[in-house]
Amino acid sequence: MTRMPISLRLHRLLDPTGRASRSAGWVNRVLAVCIVASSIIAIVDTEQAISDLAPGFFLWSERIFGAIFLAEYVARMIAVGEDPRYRGLAGRLRYAVTPMALIDLVAVLPLFLGEIAGNTQIVRLLRLFRLLRFSRLGPFSRAATILLMTLRARLPELLLSLLVALVVLIFSATLMFLIEGDVQPAAFGSIPRAMWWAIATLTTVGYGDVYPVTALGRILAGMTALAAIGLIAAPTGILATAFAEALRRYHHERMEPVAPDAGQEGAVARPQP
Repeated sequence: MTRMPISLRLHRLLDPTGRASRSAGWVNRVLAVCIVASSIIAIVDTEQAISDLAPGFFLWSERIFGAIFLAEYVARMIAVGEDPRYRGLAGRLRYAVTPMALIDLVAVLPLFLGEIAGNTQIVRLLRLFRLLRFSRLGPFSRAATILLMTLRARLPELLLSLLVALVVLIFSATLMFLIEGDVQPAAFGSIPRAMWWAIATLTTVGYGDVYPVTALGRILAGMTALAAIGLIAAPTGILATAFAEALRRYHHERMEPVAPDAGQEGAVARPQP
């Protein structure tokens, strides 16, 4: 009996859909737990009072999770050879610079940087980037694919919405500069300064640190706030509709008839494996 190559076994084991083998589903679950646990520990570690209580726990937790992610990274570099696009050394080097491979690499870097430079702010930030690795796992991978399909399908409409928002931002900031600039030079003394107010208003954040005091300025602020509702609603509606369409198309493509007459009444369709 011919033995299965190690690269093929790893490829099935690390299959993001979890359908290549039963073990693949468990591997994805274990990795998801490791990602969540390492991120929580990295967040708690930023609280000095807590990290001082058990410094050894945080140190060895990072080493253990880092070793797990390193082993997974090496396994993926071996398994990717089963993909015709990345066979051989040159193919693996091409894969190493793909976005997904770079996300995997970022998960490993804190292990080495932490040993060399210590627990710096940069190392702590890189640990939190491990959350991006959810896009590699099971349902998260499929959801990320659908999201990318949605963005690509509606990119022109989203760019138009962004352009309109930019025009409104500059226009409202310019008017507020002309109206309030002499009254509040510290807040509205230039268009760039007035842009901070415009950004806070158009994003409906409204920090309240900068606001108009003249009657005309308040009228403009009210009109800008009303315009912000439409500016926020437009891209939200575009994305929601496109996401629903992409999700419907994704599920439709995964369905296949079980018999030649599957298109007739009473026929049954089943998901593709």
